[in-house]
Amino acid sequence: MSRVLVIGAHPDDELLGCGGALIRHADQGDEVWSIIMCEGESLRYGGKEMGQQEATAEAAEIMGISNTNRFDFPDQRLDRFSLVELITPIERVVDAFRPEIVYVQFGGDLNRDHALTFEAASVALRPGAESVKEIYAFYTVGSTELKTPGEFNPNVWVDIEDQIERKIHAFSRYASEVREYPHPRSLEGIRNVAEFYGNQCCLKYAEAMMLMRKIARK
Repeated sequence: MSRVLVIGAHPDDELLGCGGALIRHADQGDEVWSIIMCEGESLRYGGKEMGQQEATAEAAEIMGISNTNRFDFPDQRLDRFSLVELITPIERVVDAFRPEIVYVQFGGDLNRDHALTFEAASVALRPGAESVKEIYAFYTVGSTELKTPGEFNPNVWVDIEDQIERKIHAFSRYASEVREYPHPRSLEGIRNVAEFYGNQCCLKYAEAMMLMRKIARK
């Protein structure tokens, strides 16, 4: 059994980026925890309660995430905090959980919260975090592709053919975030992105990631 941690900026980012991979880990008996940096509602919805906390819990149950750590920083305002203020709560979870495999938001996204989440996580996961063996940066559907020129160059593809239906079902719990097709964050759009990345390596459905660090520890 491995200990797996995913770090995302907003509710549903971890699902959009590597939900299938997380389900795979849970299916094979790994323990999966998550960190969600921001509350995700204050800016886009003017503080109106959209049920994202409940949706996060429901999606986590579907994906097999056993522990969700919500830090509730204000949405799209991580740049108002010092980097130390962002690093410290991540370090606390890393110290408590001692993850071996970590998935984190890609740092080249146009979204500033995504970039700062990656930067803070990279410090918290520096080689002094001795349990960590592998770190992957994930592609966030409906966000990563907005950066021009694109900087996301995957070198890892995870087969999620057996997990795609549960990933889509988990995303459907975020009623406020699901859009109509052909939006990339529609239920069909999620499937299409997985099919696109799967086709790159002769798989039916896949999630694409960048390996940021791998340490073969004894």
